[in-house]
Amino acid sequence: MRCPFCQNDDTRVVDSRLAEDRDAVRRRRACEACGERFSTLEEANLKLPYIVKTNGDREHYDESKLARGLERALEKRPVDSEEIEHILHRIKHKLLTCGEREINARDIGELVMNELREVDQVAYVRFASVYRSFQDVDAFSNEIKRLQAETVRGRKASRTKAQASINANNTPPKR
Repeated sequence: MRCPFCQNDDTRVVDSRLAEDRDAVRRRRACEACGERFSTLEEANLKLPYIVKTNGDREHYDESKLARGLERALEKRPVDSEEIEHILHRIKHKLLTCGEREINARDIGELVMNELREVDQVAYVRFASVYRSFQDVDAFSNEIKRLQAETVRGRKASRTKAQASINANNTPPKR
């Protein structure tokens, strides 16, 4: 690593630790020539896939565009900005690890809806209404009914799992 102060190529690593987001390594370095210290940030150089729009156009992944859509859906909802960052991070991680060179915008929309469904159901319905282009109140109502049915199924599954756990803990030992 070249020293940013004297341009010497001979530097040594003094300390290494994971960066806050744990996707990079922060290294503290010292220059052998001038003695100055500086920090570097090392991260994997993975390429995000191109986004294929519904009209066939291809564009680079734009996290700020995705963040604006999430913020619009989550406007005036009890979800903090840290949770939005976590959602963006999880989506970006899925895109980086999918192994594809291109991904349909629809697939990203589905990733967003899956995340919002878990975080805030009102925001999910808001996003879905724009994303799926609801044309009338019936389409909106059908989506809410589908969401309610999923919620009920999820609660029943959770209760069944909890009851099974209770029953397993109360089972007398075998002799």
